[in-house]
Amino acid sequence: MLEIRNTTRGSIPRVAFERIARELLGARYELSLVICGEKLATRMNIKHRGKRYSPNVLSFPLSKTEGEIFLNARVAAREAQRFGVSNIQRLTLLFAHGCLHLKGLRHGTKMERIEERMVKKFA
Repeated sequence: MLEIRNTTRGSIPRVAFERIARELLGARYELSLVICGEKLATRMNIKHRGKRYSPNVLSFPLSKTEGEIFLNARVAAREAQRFGVSNIQRLTLLFAHGCLHLKGLRHGTKMERIEERMVKKFA
């Protein structure tokens, strides 16, 4: 199950969040996705990680079958422009990245390969 909350004032491109979550986390995983801006992302980063910058995505596992992702739409849009990709591609990659962290994966080649596959399949 996926619950999505958009705390920004803007609209978000149509990303296949539910399909990506189901593929990476399974149908029984309960996920809360918060689409946020820089202020909330920075507050969460300071509170939970002690870091004072606005991250593109934060993942918080609550249990083996529950988690929460904060996806910073503003940073994602700037990164999409900088990397020469669409906003949908960047949001897809970042959401997949967050889901993979919830599964326990760390940064590396395996994570990058899965992220690329998700972008090709869903963006």
